[in-house]
Amino acid sequence: MQLSEIEFGNARPIEGYGPDFYRLNGQTHLAPVLIYGGEVHPWGGYEDVATLLALAGRVDVLLVGTGPQIAHLPKALRAELDAAGVPAEVMDSPAACRTYNVLLSEQRRVAVALLAAV
Repeated sequence: MQLSEIEFGNARPIEGYGPDFYRLNGQTHLAPVLIYGGEVHPWGGYEDVATLLALAGRVDVLLVGTGPQIAHLPKALRAELDAAGVPAEVMDSPAACRTYNVLLSEQRRVAVALLAAV
């Protein structure tokens, strides 16, 4: 088996996470967070709709990490994202981190909103 190193260019992958934090570029950030364009932004959770709606037209997909287990988005939030044209995929937070890194390595326009992983 041959392994190859993933190249991220200027993008910054998620390096790790713990019960209430995510690590990018050697820095730890408390959850919940929004990661977009190699930067970490505070996110107020499901009630902070404006932060997510600001991604309209700027991302191919928004991954939403719902915590340690997958859960549905609140109906009102899903409706607002759909109306704004923000395509959202929901998964547990660890899976969202992995998926974000894969899509980032493919040079995709991706953002991830993460609740605490554990």
